[in-house]
Formats: sequence, structure tokens, C-alpha cells
Amino acid sequence: MCSPKNDSSNNYEKIEIYDEFATNELSKNYSSILELLGEDVTREGLDKTPERVAKAMQFLLQGYKTDPVEILQSAMFKEDYRQMVIVKDIEIYSMCEHHLLPFFGKAHVAYIPNGKIVGLSKIPRIVEVFSRRLQVQERMTQQIADTLEEYLKPRGVAVVSEAHHMCMMMRGVEKQNSSATSSAVHGDFKDDPRTRAEFLNLISQKNL
Repeated sequence: MCSPKNDSSNNYEKIEIYDEFATNELSKNYSSILELLGEDVTREGLDKTPERVAKAMQFLLQGYKTDPVEILQSAMFKEDYRQMVIVKDIEIYSMCEHHLLPFFGKAHVAYIPNGKIVGLSKIPRIVEVFSRRLQVQERMTQQIADTLEEYLKPRGVAVVSEAHHMCMMMRGVEKQNSSATSSAVHGDFKDDPRTRAEFLNLISQKNL
């Protein structure tokens, strides 16, 4: 079992745990998978692979063990600021639930406060919670927006995600340069075309 990693800046722990029972059971199953694919799981290069994969999958899917509401509530402050707040180019690493292959890219998140703001570092953490699960990009994008909308109660929320999907690049259509973009908007971003256009313009600009 891994030791918990404490984040002293808030009241929750980011924990990386390899459950012993899950690791053992997953290892047995990955051994069977490798054998069914024609491999010799006793050879030097593979003898520890089932355990490594078992731990890797627990790490990659750790989002199930984290409550996004606790993250938001750990750093929410009253503030009379009513302009757009954007955190862009947040790295995404997720797993497609259809083929268990990765998709990766970036997310851009914006909100317009309505009496409360949240610590900027919490927005990438919310993205990570939902990306570290078996996902489809469209649902992940919506979940991020819905969570901010429900618990921060801003005047508006907008989320855009852009990703490359290995299930399209390595198999199937095998298109190496294709990418997918999905969006979810609430409040002012949905109702006011000028606000939405400002957001899209700002996220298209190069970083400093």
C-alpha cells in the first residue's frame, strides 16, 4: 500500500493507494489475458508485468476515490469579483471506456463568479477527478461544468476539452492527426453570445 500524500493547504488528502486484494486479483486476470494472447508470463520481461499493470490501472482510475465537492469546498471564498476567470491548457489523461485505451489533451475551464471564487489550483484538480475514470470525452466535459455550476453557483460556466484518442489512432480508422473537441456551457456563457465569444477568443490565444 502506498503512503497517503498530504496536501497541507486544504482539508482533504490526495491519496495513492494500491489495494492489496485488488492488486492480487487484477494481477491474476492480467496474467490470464497475456496467456490468452499467446504470451509466456513466466519469461523475464513479463514476470512482473501483471502486477505493474494492476497498480497502473488503480493509479490511472483513482478519480473514483476522490470527491470533487470536497476539493471545491476546501478553498471557496467570498469575493465580490464578477469578471471571467479562466484556467486553460489543463492537461488531460483519461481512459476510453469503450476500448480501455488512453485519450489525452487539454481542457479550458471558465466561470463568472457570483459572490464566491475558488482557489485556482482546485479547477485542475476537478478536471483530474473526472479524467481519472473510465470516460467518454463528452461526459467528462459535462461533469466538470455541472460540478462547478452546482456547487460554486456562478453566473456562468464554460468548459472546452480537446483530445487525441488512441482508439482512433492505433486501431479502427487509424487517423493519426485527428482530434475531438467537446464543450459544455451554463448561464451567461450559454445565454450571451458575446460572453461565449470572449471565452473562445481568450482560450485561442497563446500562453504568456
